[in-house]
Amino acid sequence: MSTGTSRMSAERLRQALTAAARGAALTLLSAAGSPLLLALIALSLSLIPLGVGLYTTPAVLGLLRAHADRRRHLAQRWSGVTVPDDGRPFPRRTRPGFTGHAAHTFRLLQDPATWRDARWLLPDATLGSLLALLPPGLLAQGVLGVVLAAGGWRPVVEADGTHWYTFLPVSSQTTATLAGLLGLVLITLGLRFGPALVRRHFLLTRALLLPTGKQALTRRVERLQETRYDAVDSSAAELRRIERDLHDGAQARLVAMGMNLGAVEALIGNDPEQARKLLAQARENSAEALNELRDLVSGIHPPVLAERGLGDAARALALRMPLPVETDIDLPGRLPEPVESAAYFSVSELLTNAVKHSAAERVLLSIGHRPEDRALRISVRDDGRGGADATGGSGLLGIERRLGAFDGVLTVSSPAGGPTVVTIELPCTPLTSRAGAPAPAPGDSHGPARA
Repeated sequence: MSTGTSRMSAERLRQALTAAARGAALTLLSAAGSPLLLALIALSLSLIPLGVGLYTTPAVLGLLRAHADRRRHLAQRWSGVTVPDDGRPFPRRTRPGFTGHAAHTFRLLQDPATWRDARWLLPDATLGSLLALLPPGLLAQGVLGVVLAAGGWRPVVEADGTHWYTFLPVSSQTTATLAGLLGLVLITLGLRFGPALVRRHFLLTRALLLPTGKQALTRRVERLQETRYDAVDSSAAELRRIERDLHDGAQARLVAMGMNLGAVEALIGNDPEQARKLLAQARENSAEALNELRDLVSGIHPPVLAERGLGDAARALALRMPLPVETDIDLPGRLPEPVESAAYFSVSELLTNAVKHSAAERVLLSIGHRPEDRALRISVRDDGRGGADATGGSGLLGIERRLGAFDGVLTVSSPAGGPTVVTIELPCTPLTSRAGAPAPAPGDSHGPARA
């Protein structure tokens, strides 16, 4: 019992000290960073009539967006508080010259996210910094009270006279002892409520940075328009690919086979030996055309995906890769067919990218479903050289467009030198439970899959 209690006390102390350190960092961000940004924004806006602000405002607003995004990241990482944004990327300048700077600045000023982030700065600098200051402040003030009670009051009083500790005037050992008792109370409050106060800070941040219902609806409509256009473009590109493959592959072989059969018809009476050779060529052409048609159908919707589901189809993909791919797949059952198809081809593209561009030696593919969020989560991690960029017109951009039709999200973490981690989240609900899901293939496991 005593061992369990001591462990619990040590864990609580660790959490309180961690909250104090995080509170100190947040105090610096709120009490120094937010007022500084607010002043820079006001100064930059005042310089717009002079023309200078057209050049400085985009940079300052970029710092504002980075400041807000950093707080969103810390909220999720330190307290598990999700502070969503509207998913709108920071606008970029599209035209050169003075007119380009002017258009870019006014576009930023018309963005609702800009003013939402700016309105957050003042409350963050006041109430936000106070909430962040309390966890380290309570502990520090409590320790000061204990130090005064231990005799530290004497040099202080001798140097400056009566010392006020919070609301207590310390001028003797008696009042210093009272300060020590008050310090113990403050330390107890800091140990007990420190993590909660840090969380309150992030809840305030969430309340101020959360898009309004109107803003979320507007962004939703814009997103639907973007994904609709992307879906139409993707469908048109897929149809062109199928038409090209049929024309250059199976159709050409079938035409050649028809010509060979016509020649056989003319030669069968006069030159049976040559007719037999042409028949053999026609048989080879028919077999190759059949294989190409099968590959084409597999590229549209692989049979293993239709028959066994995403889990087994992903394992089959991993087995075909020329480098070791470890799979960790845990799905509750079959998913909606459009979601399975989008997820399958996304995984295929990610694994192909890892093989072609990353110079990786191993890849880890993880697929799971989170019931609490009703989301399919896919992660592909490789130990390659890194440097992947989803905005550079690569295959990652195509994946992002494919997922956009399902409100899917793709995130890429790929620092120089690696590792590269690409994560996909697709909102969906399983159609069948685990009891109704297809059984895994014999001998299949979550271990490494090799070609």
